[in-house]
Amino acid sequence: MGSSTETASNADAVIPESNRERPRKARGSKPERGEKGLWNSVKQQKYLYFMSIPFVIWVFVFSYFPLWGWTMAFQKYKPAKSFWDQKWVGLDNFIELFQDERFYLVLRNTLAMSLMGIVFGFVVPIFFAILLNELRGMLFKRVVQTVSYLPHFVSWVVVAGLVTKMLSIDGGIVNDILVALHIVDEPIQFMAKGSWFWYIVTASDIWKETGWNTIIYLAAITGIDQEQYEASRVDGASRWRQMWHITLPGIRSTIAILFIMAIGHLVSNGFEKQFLLGNSLVTDYSEVLDLYALNYGINLGRFSYGTAIGIFNSLVSILLLFTANGIFKKLTKESIM
Repeated sequence: MGSSTETASNADAVIPESNRERPRKARGSKPERGEKGLWNSVKQQKYLYFMSIPFVIWVFVFSYFPLWGWTMAFQKYKPAKSFWDQKWVGLDNFIELFQDERFYLVLRNTLAMSLMGIVFGFVVPIFFAILLNELRGMLFKRVVQTVSYLPHFVSWVVVAGLVTKMLSIDGGIVNDILVALHIVDEPIQFMAKGSWFWYIVTASDIWKETGWNTIIYLAAITGIDQEQYEASRVDGASRWRQMWHITLPGIRSTIAILFIMAIGHLVSNGFEKQFLLGNSLVTDYSEVLDLYALNYGINLGRFSYGTAIGIFNSLVSILLLFTANGIFKKLTKESIM
């Protein structure tokens, strides 16, 4: 009897503790700590959730509640009537929009200026950030960085005034230089020719926003492990090789995310620049979708038609955002969603 007891105890000692059968919990017993999932997480972070309530309310009131106004696109909206007294017209406003030849002209202007902004305005900050990162004089580097991002804080009203004055045929510095260098025989009327308008807007936007966008890439470059640069220098890599094989791959995720967001704004590039720099002589080149919606929706009082333009703008932006995100996710494994 004693021998069998001793044998059983020895067998228990040989069997690992992880393989021994654990006693089952009785049905109806309370779950162990950590099994409550989401509710347990909410209880642990209740103060953070409480602090976020004002921001949730803010987003709902100013971002989601106004979406109720989209119903105007399906009505013949009259401000003097209540919601229930409005006449519903279905998709008539959208049909009219797609049958309007002016709409396609405006869409052309929007896409042209957006694509030019992406091709030039998106690439310049990347190279400028790499250039600043290669500077060794910290004082000079900080001065250049500060001077470059100050235009971001200048109002577009001021920028438009400066650009108009610089391109003026009467005392404009650009025309004075061109005439003095005998590049042209007489001043060019930049602001009166539609063929120049897209380039003027793109150049103005690059000058204003390059420094600000550079900060994002500089922050990403700072996060690159410096040991990679040290190892490459030991191997004899030039600074060009370091930029190509270390710096650019190191900020690839930042470039991808910002490019995806830029694609999402392809048909929604605002109207301030076009409104302030444009005039009646270049309307066929300066009018974009947002300005088109403003003119019809506010100036002409066609609220339903203006809302239809806004819905088209939003839906296309969302579609482009998800498409670009999906493509980048497959090709580079980088995405924002």
